[in-house]
Amino acid sequence: MILNPQDLEKITGLTLNHYNERTEDFWQGTRGHDVKQNIAALLQRIEGQTPFTILDFGCGPGRDLKVFSELGHIAVGLEGAAHFAEMARAHSGCKVWLQDFLKLDLPDNHFDAVYANASLFHVPSQELPRVLLELHASLKLGGVLFSSNPRGHNAEGWNGGRYGAYHDLDTWRSYMSAAGFAELDHYYRPAGLPREKQPWLASVWRR
Repeated sequence: MILNPQDLEKITGLTLNHYNERTEDFWQGTRGHDVKQNIAALLQRIEGQTPFTILDFGCGPGRDLKVFSELGHIAVGLEGAAHFAEMARAHSGCKVWLQDFLKLDLPDNHFDAVYANASLFHVPSQELPRVLLELHASLKLGGVLFSSNPRGHNAEGWNGGRYGAYHDLDTWRSYMSAAGFAELDHYYRPAGLPREKQPWLASVWRR
């Protein structure tokens, strides 16, 4: 099914409204999540001298943005939900850009890394190739992109008021490769559990 501009506006609007209406509940429910594995997976692959310039794509209330900043890096958040963007600025003290994922305005060759934790799955498959090309262009040559998404069997649609696309590893690889990324690593989360109890697919890529 081809999504027209009106469909895409609806997907974006309703998904962002879902988050804007549940800002505090989301923060309380996620602020304690342990994502040290994801942050380490990104940082250990970045080449060059610190501090690194890192885009936290879909930074939410700013939990991980603050971690990057406290580690001494130049961290910039990007968030589509206005209430989250306000929280992220207050919590992290970092610059946070309010941008729709489907209408990005990013500088070219600027970031050492893009950290997309639980965010890119909100991009409809139809638009994903374009968005990935825009993220690719925002990275310096040799820059790194980390993503973690809820995985599935390549279905997409509405789930609890939010739109999501749930890719398996092979499909995700095909999208990333087509955008010019080279795979560095992938793993499933939470660590140490049987695969059927690991709903998250994390992967690391180089421009």
